[in-house]
Amino acid sequence: MAAAVGALGCYAVLCAVKPFAACRRCAGRGEIERFGKPRTCPRCRGRKLRLRLGRRVHNAWRRTHEAGAQ
Repeated sequence: MAAAVGALGCYAVLCAVKPFAACRRCAGRGEIERFGKPRTCPRCRGRKLRLRLGRRVHNAWRRTHEAGAQ
């Protein structure tokens, strides 16, 4: 149990310090090969990065909290 809490804490710190990670589909290249031709990655739209799941959850929670606090 303590290991799970520790891992979750480390992931939370990672999401706060480095909220973006390399796109999984294109491996951070921004392009994929389709029928032998390179094209822009549809998942990251060529930006090479994606927002981490933990950061997406944090942003959704923050928006909900701010909307309820008004």
